[in-house]
Amino acid sequence: MNTRRIPIAIQQAIMRSLRANLVRANHYLNTQYPEPKISWQQRGTSAGTAWLESYEIRLNPLLLLENQQAFTDQVVPHELAHLLVWKHFGRVAPHGKEWKWMMETVLGVPALRTHQFELSAVRSNTFPYYCRCQQHQLTVRRHNRVLRKQAEYRCIHCGEILKPGTSPL
Repeated sequence: MNTRRIPIAIQQAIMRSLRANLVRANHYLNTQYPEPKISWQQRGTSAGTAWLESYEIRLNPLLLLENQQAFTDQVVPHELAHLLVWKHFGRVAPHGKEWKWMMETVLGVPALRTHQFELSAVRSNTFPYYCRCQQHQLTVRRHNRVLRKQAEYRCIHCGEILKPGTSPL
């Protein structure tokens, strides 16, 4: 995989954010949860993901380079909160009341579920699909699943199966 090298100063800022938030959580929860592994292997449009079983946070290197402060202030605490919730409560809804409590009360960070980063640097090719009410853009992965007859996708508005090609509108 072709990933960008993350400058050491940015890596250090990410690790400072992770450690400061972990110290805050351990103090508040009166626990000693370990430091999770950080990797720079997240792809696509997600800023980061929390991998519960491997206790790992994966960050998107392209989005990180473009949104450094938001990553230290929001993305790292967001993903850490997922891991802490899993350790503290077990398997619960990903952005449920436990996660919201962990974000706002324990970590002192607004509980935002999604980012608003510019995605042009990470957006892959898309393919036009149509239903009776609008055009949709399917990712390469979804397009290939349709071609292999492994999946069908429906419009959430009209319920019609999406079809590739030119607009029937």
